[in-house]
Amino acid sequence: MTETGPVVRKRILIVDDDPQARNVLRLLLTIDQHTVVEVENGRQACLTYTPGDFDLVITDYDMPEMKGDELARTIKCLSPSQRVIMITGVPWKLGGEDNPVDAVLIKPVTLAEIRQFISAVLACSRNPGGASGARFHSRIGLGLM
Repeated sequence: MTETGPVVRKRILIVDDDPQARNVLRLLLTIDQHTVVEVENGRQACLTYTPGDFDLVITDYDMPEMKGDELARTIKCLSPSQRVIMITGVPWKLGGEDNPVDAVLIKPVTLAEIRQFISAVLACSRNPGGASGARFHSRIGLGLM
Protein backbone atom coordinates (compact mmCIF):
# COMPACT_ATOMS: atom_id res chain seq x y z
CA MET A 1 0.00 0.00 0.00
CA THR A 2 1.25 3.45 -0.86
CA GLU A 3 1.16 6.28 1.59
CA THR A 4 -2.01 7.64 0.01
CA GLY A 5 -3.52 4.32 -1.12
CA PRO A 6 -6.83 2.99 0.13
CA VAL A 7 -7.00 1.24 3.46
CA VAL A 8 -8.86 -1.94 4.31
CA ARG A 9 -12.59 -1.33 4.77
CA LYS A 10 -13.53 -0.26 8.28
CA ARG A 11 -16.64 0.66 10.26
CA ILE A 12 -16.28 4.32 11.23
CA LEU A 13 -18.34 6.59 13.49
CA ILE A 14 -18.32 10.26 12.38
CA VAL A 15 -19.28 12.88 14.97
CA ASP A 16 -19.66 16.47 13.77
CA ASP A 17 -22.30 19.13 14.34
CA ASP A 18 -21.79 20.55 10.83
CA PRO A 19 -23.90 18.55 8.33
CA GLN A 20 -21.74 19.69 5.40
CA ALA A 21 -18.55 18.54 7.12
CA ARG A 22 -20.15 15.16 7.92
CA ASN A 23 -21.32 14.82 4.34
CA VAL A 24 -17.89 15.58 2.87
CA LEU A 25 -16.17 13.22 5.30
CA ARG A 26 -18.72 10.47 4.60
CA LEU A 27 -18.20 10.89 0.85
CA LEU A 28 -14.40 10.74 1.21
CA LEU A 29 -14.60 7.62 3.40
CA THR A 30 -17.07 5.81 1.18
CA ILE A 31 -14.65 6.20 -1.75
CA ASP A 32 -12.67 3.48 0.07
CA GLN A 33 -15.90 1.59 0.82
CA HIS A 34 -15.83 2.14 4.56
CA THR A 35 -19.11 1.71 6.41
CA VAL A 36 -19.95 5.08 7.93
CA VAL A 37 -22.35 5.94 10.76
CA GLU A 38 -22.95 9.67 11.29
CA VAL A 39 -24.16 11.55 14.35
CA GLU A 40 -24.31 15.29 14.98
CA ASN A 41 -23.02 15.61 18.54
CA GLY A 42 -21.25 13.91 21.42
CA ARG A 43 -24.46 13.02 23.22
CA GLN A 44 -25.74 11.12 20.17
CA ALA A 45 -22.34 9.50 19.78
CA CYS A 46 -22.51 8.22 23.37
CA LEU A 47 -25.91 6.69 22.63
CA THR A 48 -24.68 5.18 19.35
CA TYR A 49 -21.26 3.94 20.48
CA THR A 50 -20.87 0.38 21.72
CA PRO A 51 -17.37 -1.03 22.36
CA GLY A 52 -16.33 -3.30 19.53
CA ASP A 53 -18.84 -1.90 17.01
CA PHE A 54 -16.45 0.56 15.37
CA ASP A 55 -12.90 0.29 14.11
CA LEU A 56 -12.48 4.04 14.36
CA VAL A 57 -14.21 7.15 15.69
CA ILE A 58 -13.64 10.45 13.88
CA THR A 59 -14.87 13.48 15.80
CA ASP A 60 -14.90 17.23 15.46
CA TYR A 61 -13.62 19.17 18.46
CA ASP A 62 -15.80 22.25 18.69
CA MET A 63 -19.39 21.00 19.11
CA PRO A 64 -22.23 22.09 21.37
CA GLU A 65 -23.20 19.95 24.38
CA MET A 66 -19.96 17.95 24.43
CA LYS A 67 -16.56 18.85 22.97
CA GLY A 68 -14.66 16.25 20.97
CA ASP A 69 -12.04 15.70 23.67
CA GLU A 70 -14.81 15.01 26.24
CA LEU A 71 -16.35 12.50 23.84
CA ALA A 72 -12.98 10.85 23.28
CA ARG A 73 -12.43 10.54 27.07
CA THR A 74 -15.87 8.96 27.48
CA ILE A 75 -15.24 6.50 24.66
CA LYS A 76 -11.75 5.65 25.96
CA CYS A 77 -13.25 4.93 29.42
CA LEU A 78 -15.61 2.43 27.81
CA SER A 79 -12.98 0.99 25.49
CA PRO A 80 -9.37 2.10 26.12
CA SER A 81 -8.12 0.58 22.87
CA GLN A 82 -10.68 2.40 20.70
CA ARG A 83 -8.90 4.59 18.16
CA VAL A 84 -10.12 8.18 17.89
CA ILE A 85 -9.12 10.81 15.33
CA MET A 86 -10.08 14.43 15.89
CA ILE A 87 -10.63 16.80 12.98
CA THR A 88 -10.70 20.45 13.95
CA GLY A 89 -10.42 23.96 12.66
CA VAL A 90 -9.40 25.24 16.10
CA PRO A 91 -6.26 23.27 17.07
CA TRP A 92 -5.16 25.95 19.57
CA LYS A 93 -8.12 24.98 21.80
CA LEU A 94 -7.11 21.33 22.19
CA GLY A 95 -5.24 21.68 25.44
CA GLY A 96 -2.10 19.66 24.79
CA GLU A 97 -0.94 16.36 26.22
CA ASP A 98 -4.10 15.52 28.14
CA ASN A 99 -6.12 15.30 24.91
CA PRO A 100 -7.14 11.62 24.72
CA VAL A 101 -7.31 11.34 20.92
CA ASP A 102 -4.86 9.27 18.90
CA ALA A 103 -4.48 11.80 16.08
CA VAL A 104 -5.45 15.34 15.16
CA LEU A 105 -6.17 16.50 11.63
CA ILE A 106 -6.55 20.22 10.98
CA LYS A 107 -9.33 21.30 8.63
CA PRO A 108 -9.47 21.34 5.70
CA VAL A 109 -8.36 17.75 5.17
CA THR A 110 -7.67 15.83 1.99
CA LEU A 111 -8.49 12.26 1.11
CA ALA A 112 -4.76 11.50 1.15
CA GLU A 113 -4.43 12.84 4.72
CA ILE A 114 -7.46 10.90 5.89
CA ARG A 115 -6.10 7.68 4.36
CA GLN A 116 -2.66 8.26 5.87
CA PHE A 117 -4.02 8.92 9.35
CA ILE A 118 -6.49 6.05 9.34
CA SER A 119 -3.68 3.69 8.33
CA ALA A 120 -1.25 5.08 10.91
CA VAL A 121 -3.71 5.14 13.80
CA LEU A 122 -5.03 1.65 13.10
CA ALA A 123 -1.49 0.32 12.65
CA CYS A 124 -0.74 1.52 16.21
CA SER A 125 -3.64 -0.54 17.51
CA ARG A 126 -2.34 -3.64 15.72
CA ASN A 127 1.21 -3.13 17.00
CA PRO A 128 0.87 -2.58 20.74
CA GLY A 129 4.55 -3.21 21.40
CA GLY A 130 5.66 -0.72 18.79
CA ALA A 131 4.04 2.62 18.25
CA SER A 132 1.26 2.37 20.80
CA GLY A 133 0.71 5.67 22.47
CA ALA A 134 2.09 7.48 19.44
CA ARG A 135 -0.11 10.39 18.48
CA PHE A 136 -0.13 12.09 15.13
CA HIS A 137 -0.75 15.63 13.99
CA SER A 138 -1.43 16.63 10.38
CA ARG A 139 0.59 19.85 10.21
CA ILE A 140 3.65 18.49 12.01
CA GLY A 141 3.77 15.32 9.95
CA LEU A 142 3.47 11.81 11.23
CA GLY A 143 5.28 11.54 14.49
CA LEU A 144 4.91 11.87 18.20
CA MET A 145 2.70 14.73 19.21
